[in-house]
Amino acid sequence: MDYRLAIENAPDSIPGGTGILLLHPSTGETDRIDTDFLKTDTDRFLVISTRTTAREVKQKLDHYDVDENNAEILDTLSIERGYSRRSTDHVHYVSSPDDLDGVLEITRKFLESSDGKRRISLDSITEMAYYADESRVRDLIREILALLDEEDAVGLFHLSKGVHDETHVEKFMGLFDAIVDLDRDGNVTTDFEKV
Repeated sequence: MDYRLAIENAPDSIPGGTGILLLHPSTGETDRIDTDFLKTDTDRFLVISTRTTAREVKQKLDHYDVDENNAEILDTLSIERGYSRRSTDHVHYVSSPDDLDGVLEITRKFLESSDGKRRISLDSITEMAYYADESRVRDLIREILALLDEEDAVGLFHLSKGVHDETHVEKFMGLFDAIVDLDRDGNVTTDFEKV
């Protein structure tokens, strides 16, 4: 199954199973790329948020006119920050961004229980690596990418390039079929040669 893409300088579509790494500066404005990715040619999507709470994710979706009826959100921050939260059908919680098993389990359940064109946004790998070590996070990303492949879904994974050293950035880049690189001025370059 092919998925249409709304990312500048990228192909018009990508096959199911594709994982895209979004490289950005630490102050980069990624919301436009992220929300365009989520709202194009999508039946259901999961936002795995390690950087903002579910409430903030909902505000972002609303601001960019993304249909929240198609959304599920995995909030990894609220419990750790001491907010009392109960999961609903569309909002899930794990104890902290380094609960990688919990993140994987909810991602798996989302993909196995939904049909049609599914997308995942993980914002961000950088925050996860701040809480858990980078090799564990790379293992998690490999497992999520394998799930995308099995379930014919696609994903966009955020990584702040200024925070990690070059070796770690290259190791993360090596996991992905496609790279979208956003610079400080908002210019986008892409590499989809492996897709």
